[in-house]
Amino acid sequence: MLGFRRKTKPLVGIDISSTAIKLIELSPLPAETRARFRVEHFAIEPLPPAVMIEKKVADVEQVGKAIAKAVVGCRTRAKRAAVAVAGSAVITKIITLDGSLSDTEMEDQIELDAEQYIPYPLEEVNLDFQVVRPTEGKPGLVDVLLVASRRENVEDRVAALEAAQLTPAVVDVEAYAIENACELILADLPPSVKTVAVVDIGAATTTLHVLSEGRIVYSREQNFGGQQLVDEVRRRYGLARDLAMLKIRESSVGEGYQSDVLEPFKEALTQQIGRALQFFYSGTTFNRVDLILLTGGPAAMSDIDRLVSQRFNIETQVANPFRNMSVSPSVDARELMREAPSMLVALGLALRGFD
Repeated sequence: MLGFRRKTKPLVGIDISSTAIKLIELSPLPAETRARFRVEHFAIEPLPPAVMIEKKVADVEQVGKAIAKAVVGCRTRAKRAAVAVAGSAVITKIITLDGSLSDTEMEDQIELDAEQYIPYPLEEVNLDFQVVRPTEGKPGLVDVLLVASRRENVEDRVAALEAAQLTPAVVDVEAYAIENACELILADLPPSVKTVAVVDIGAATTTLHVLSEGRIVYSREQNFGGQQLVDEVRRRYGLARDLAMLKIRESSVGEGYQSDVLEPFKEALTQQIGRALQFFYSGTTFNRVDLILLTGGPAAMSDIDRLVSQRFNIETQVANPFRNMSVSPSVDARELMREAPSMLVALGLALRGFD
């Protein structure tokens, strides 16, 4: 989206998150196979501190180096990549246009009317649009999703890809990449599951995306994330950032960690999820979700799905979109499955190569 919609294969999905570069490359499998895709390449490369600030690229060179290291480490030969900007960095709006217009005519019309949709000068933003559905009750008209982001949000990510000797093929929005990846998970659920709350637990923020019939109908971001667990471990045990993150991942922090640090963090996270759901219910016509899907690195914590499920009496799963995929022998399948909850953005981007 946002002006970079060239479709070229193969395509690597690259999630530039707050703490790491996450890379996925897929290949399609024959239609008769249950596994629609095979994971060809996979990599996670940690980012140095402060190169990403509030989901913005603060150091293009360092981010580019980390991307290049991930590319070399997983041995992909693909040169075209898809990245995403954070939802907080974009403006989205559904507008109504004449359904008989061509893409070029729609683009011209949107540019003429842009000032009423976007609070920035047109030369300062990247724009894209997509027809989503016929307008209900208005024959001949269509609902069009308009997406805009300030130009620097796009250009910094493009520059990081180019610093890694990659060609930007797609610039998407994180929420839509997650929606795209969730299609693989939702396809395995019973038809009765229609409304899904996707809780994306990041380093600094937790975002609730609610999908109805497979499409995002609500998003809300809260200032709570896995970094609070890392900070508490660092404070209590006197560990450096990287070591603290490693020990949390390996569940080898030290005495009292489970009862005094991890369990209170899980409880605080559960409270944040409950708060987000209440905001959703009070601000929409929905009063229930059929499933809670946990994504992001902290979603891999033991028993967090059980705790959330018991608290809200809603079936809760930890996202694993790779469960029914084939995996190349060159990929560490065990590590891929361990990191699966944090790979939805990268996976959704990689899937853009098959749109």
